[in-house]
Amino acid sequence: MHCRPRKHCKVLPAIVHPTKCNVVQQTCEYIVPEIHPTHTTQVTNHVYNHVHSFPHTVSQQQQVYNQQFYQPPGPPTPVAGAMAGPGFGPMAGPVAGAAFGKGKGKCGC
Repeated sequence: MHCRPRKHCKVLPAIVHPTKCNVVQQTCEYIVPEIHPTHTTQVTNHVYNHVHSFPHTVSQQQQVYNQQFYQPPGPPTPVAGAMAGPGFGPMAGPVAGAAFGKGKGKCGC
């Protein structure tokens, strides 16, 4: 973000980072004729292959959320085919210590 110098905007001194230096090499080849009777030149080439790797790691996290829902008190509303008995009805809610949905689900729990 850039702002013009005003009463409420102060320009701080510049931060000068170290200069990043790059070297670009150029090779010029020259042919120099040299005559040597019965002369043999053996050339050994040394080639350095630099193999660069860039390791990268990945981590995973899982988040678990719990929600509690309670139906407000009021007159019971009968529903055709609804279950009746303790734990069902307008005042029903989660029971302390009850386990819900054990087994393999979408999240592999």
